[in-house]
Amino acid sequence: MRLTQALAGITTLTLLSFLSPLAQAHGPTRQKVTEEITINASPDAVWKVVGDFAGIANWHPAVEKSEATKGNEVGSVRTLAIKGGGKMVEEIEGYDAENKVIKIRALDGGAVPATNFSMMMAVAPEGSGAKVTWRGAFYRAYTNNDPPPDQNDEAAVKAVTSVFKSGLESLKAKLEKK
Repeated sequence: MRLTQALAGITTLTLLSFLSPLAQAHGPTRQKVTEEITINASPDAVWKVVGDFAGIANWHPAVEKSEATKGNEVGSVRTLAIKGGGKMVEEIEGYDAENKVIKIRALDGGAVPATNFSMMMAVAPEGSGAKVTWRGAFYRAYTNNDPPPDQNDEAAVKAVTSVFKSGLESLKAKLEKK
């Protein structure tokens, strides 16, 4: 019995000593941001703006110019010129006008400290208006361990949250303008 317990202890220690460096060297973890806003406008009116893939420059305060290759078709690629410099290149991965959902992947997310960035925007009825949900999943820009402060998880989450919040607030202001 003692021999069995001793072997089990040695096996456990060996396994833990093998796994410990792996746990420390895992790299970045996938981060997620979700922002929502309720807009006093019909879901159809909101979707008309949100669902226009090339039209983001008309409502997002950070986007100076936006061009899309194939309109709202899956596979359409848009290039965003960011105010103050920088650009992003994004592609539609899913477009469901009936359910008011668009799925987008950043091909070049140079304007934010994130990589492997996918997002989804959805418009749904909410009371007498519409609720817009903007959800993103991504990794920090610096994919190795010990990132610099401007490329760590917190910086990536902060930047994406800021982009989503400012965009949704601007969208609300545009659509509720009387």
